[in-house]
Amino acid sequence: MNNRRNIGLVALPLLLTVGLAGGVFIGQYITRRTLSQEEEKLRTVLRLIESEYVDVVDIDSLVEETMPQLLNSLDPHSAYIPSSELTAVNEDLQGSFSGVGVSFQIVGDTVNVVEVIPGGPAEKVGILSGDRIIKADGKSLTGKDIGQEDVFKTLKGEKGSKVVLEIKRQSSKQPLTFDVIRGDIPVNSVDCKYMVDDEVGYLRVTKFARNTYMEFFNALNDLKAEGAKKFIIDLRGNTGGFMDQAIYMANEFLPAGRMIVYTKGRRPENETLAMSDGRGSFKDVEITVLTNEGSASASEIFAGAIQDNDRGLVVGRRSFGKGLVQNQTELPDSSAIRLTVARYYTPSGRSIQKEYLRGDKDKYDLDIIDRYSHGEFYNADSIKLDKSKIFTTSNGRTVYGGGGIMPDIFVPEDTTGYTSYYVNVMNKGLIQKFALSVADKYRSMLDDVKSTDRLLKVLPRDNTLLENFVSFAVKNGVPARWYYINQSRGLLLNQIKAMIARDVLGYSSFIELLNRDDKAMNRAYDALKNGESPVDIQLENNEKHDENGKE
Repeated sequence: MNNRRNIGLVALPLLLTVGLAGGVFIGQYITRRTLSQEEEKLRTVLRLIESEYVDVVDIDSLVEETMPQLLNSLDPHSAYIPSSELTAVNEDLQGSFSGVGVSFQIVGDTVNVVEVIPGGPAEKVGILSGDRIIKADGKSLTGKDIGQEDVFKTLKGEKGSKVVLEIKRQSSKQPLTFDVIRGDIPVNSVDCKYMVDDEVGYLRVTKFARNTYMEFFNALNDLKAEGAKKFIIDLRGNTGGFMDQAIYMANEFLPAGRMIVYTKGRRPENETLAMSDGRGSFKDVEITVLTNEGSASASEIFAGAIQDNDRGLVVGRRSFGKGLVQNQTELPDSSAIRLTVARYYTPSGRSIQKEYLRGDKDKYDLDIIDRYSHGEFYNADSIKLDKSKIFTTSNGRTVYGGGGIMPDIFVPEDTTGYTSYYVNVMNKGLIQKFALSVADKYRSMLDDVKSTDRLLKVLPRDNTLLENFVSFAVKNGVPARWYYINQSRGLLLNQIKAMIARDVLGYSSFIELLNRDDKAMNRAYDALKNGESPVDIQLENNEKHDENGKE
């Protein structure tokens, strides 16, 4: 199996992603050399401040304050990491999480939840991506003095210990309170795999960590052993990780001599090229790839390689657009900088990095909100395609550069069933709490249940289940509003059953049940069943896919 990792003509350094970064080279401290005139100028200014400024100034603190501003003036992903935060940040890179099970970033004076780790303690009680943590055990986590180290110390803790988190959520006027029991955080990259029918297998990849390729390869073989001849690969919400893992994954599906990705920078050592070696075990299976605005970096490398080589269809919504590569260099005081040194490109030549203005990180970070505001999540015609950046796939299909991977088949965000009642019970975490109470009530009957289909037969009928939930919500302060409840009926029942499945059968069954009412998932499945995503997609299919995307 080890020879599978020696792909093509690549001189491939270690590539990573950080937060919203495209990729990272890990480097060493820059060798000392003669200072330039500009560098000597900076040193002179610091010496003058230290020796002659009217007030006593801590030069070290001044440098610490200046470094982030300096790096932020370059691009959205170049960054300074203080020594006090480097260990924690690198742990995040390794995919090793502990405590409550969230990854976060501090924007301004607020702790923003970037990702809720699937299956972790925070996810189980109903904390969502986008939530703002304002208090933990009564201690405020807001203000200009709050730092990452403070948040890590507060959220991490001994397994089994409790932390009470106060959350500010956009859809709730009042703060929400969650009791979170700290625990081991799942770090699996492939958190769900199952057979959709007798020949279609599904697997979801949530991150690109050190062992992602092997998890992915083993999952493919497990599904193949169950009869899978076609595959749906779900990369929605996958913000990236180790880029080499995406390359190894793409190699499994490509014939020999196909480009997977390349990087270009100012220096030759930052330029790399990855080609397929033809030794993949799944070169002849049909696949579809699911993406959305949360799919970034390594996810875009994989999706772009599959799309540009006409190897399968990308289904869903436009990806994030993260294509900058950073070099992480540790400094003498154990702090570090991550400096953008290259851009990566898909096989057709697309740079999928979305546009940005130097120094304007706020506008860059609000790009997803802007997409939502002008309707891109709901209508393909609202997507701002850059017609000056037209590229072609191996077989001549048109694709666009300028920001993210545009799917071959666009599927709008599904808000069917979203009512004020649904938002209210979700904000209070009542679906999760009710599901756990049902699982506990029927625990003895569910001990022998081993499949989702069997679970659904054991559970109460839909009308009974929904009425019981509404009564539970009333006891927890949410009045019954049947006009809205009936509008949200399908969504509520699906999520209740999925939550029960998670408590009884595990996270994979949770995703399996949610997927049954997922329009993007169902469209990807239909594309496989209807022969729309053959092993070698030809140009004549292009117009058909475009039409499907605009429905």
